[in-house]
Amino acid sequence: MQKIDLNNKTILVTGAAGFIGSNLVKRLFKDAAGSTIVGIDNMNAYYDVSLKEYRLKDLSNISKQSANNQYNFVRGDIADKKLIDNLFDKYHFDIVVNLAAQAGVRYSIENPDAYIQSNIIGFYNILEACRHNPVEHLVYASSSSVYGGNRKVPFSTYDKVDNPVSLYAATKKSNELFAHCYSKLYNIPTTGLRFFTVYGPAGRPDMAYFSFTNKLIKGETIQIFNYGNCRRDFTYVDDIVEGVVRVMCGAPDRRNGDDGLPIPPYAVYNIGGGQPENLLDFVRTLQEELVRANVLPPDYDFEAHKELVPMSPGDVPTTYADTKDLERDFGFTPQITLREGLRKFADWYKDFYRIN
Repeated sequence: MQKIDLNNKTILVTGAAGFIGSNLVKRLFKDAAGSTIVGIDNMNAYYDVSLKEYRLKDLSNISKQSANNQYNFVRGDIADKKLIDNLFDKYHFDIVVNLAAQAGVRYSIENPDAYIQSNIIGFYNILEACRHNPVEHLVYASSSSVYGGNRKVPFSTYDKVDNPVSLYAATKKSNELFAHCYSKLYNIPTTGLRFFTVYGPAGRPDMAYFSFTNKLIKGETIQIFNYGNCRRDFTYVDDIVEGVVRVMCGAPDRRNGDDGLPIPPYAVYNIGGGQPENLLDFVRTLQEELVRANVLPPDYDFEAHKELVPMSPGDVPTTYADTKDLERDFGFTPQITLREGLRKFADWYKDFYRIN
């Protein structure tokens, strides 16, 4: 593994106004002294753009207090090849973290075009730019969804993942295949990260913890899929960012095989909490934290607002990460419990939406 010092580097973070991207940029202000950080995001309306603007404003305020870094934000789309090529020509990035993607399993069933543009064409543009402007390390977001309907748990990166159950999952598996090809052909060090159900303050409103809260506030009914018999490996966003930063600092080695050609400097890791939670237990904890934070009143009738429904198309009953490789190579295990994480979310929600 090639060790990389993040200080005095030029770093590109795509999806910088997104949930994980904005938190990563914030962390880099602290951990990458003397670096130039460039963020790009197309600010699409897949979910409430005001949340993205909120994250960007937060980053702008923090960057003004950071004398050690230069930060530039570009409002643009990674599917725009000319824009990406121009950015690489201008900045000559040392490290690229590609977090820009059209997310959402259910949305991909009705809106496939968005996934092809961002997740396939956009990622191809990033790979091509890295090919023509060599980088020390390309880190990119994959997803636990690549495991599809695998019944063997926990999910291991050594498992076969050839049976996606959604277009979103198929695009993420495609990213891994593209990266492997470019690592082999052009000796580009790439690391894919399979994220498991990321949550936390200022997260994505389409994720269960956030959408449930929005519905309960309005007195609407929340639907719990697979009649509550789902398990999810929830991972708090700070743990995800910690894992990403550590991985950024360790690129797969460039070396040649017996044929004189590069052995692909390629790696894939799971990043998950390693503690799958039953969906009904998760909902119970969320309820308790929303009441504690005074987001909902103590006498709220939760049972009247819950409906157990069948599994949704494209969804899977269990996600559970085997993270032994991440622990072995980077000494990292997630630290934040589900209750801690949901407590932080509930407190943020109360403040952001000014709930008295």
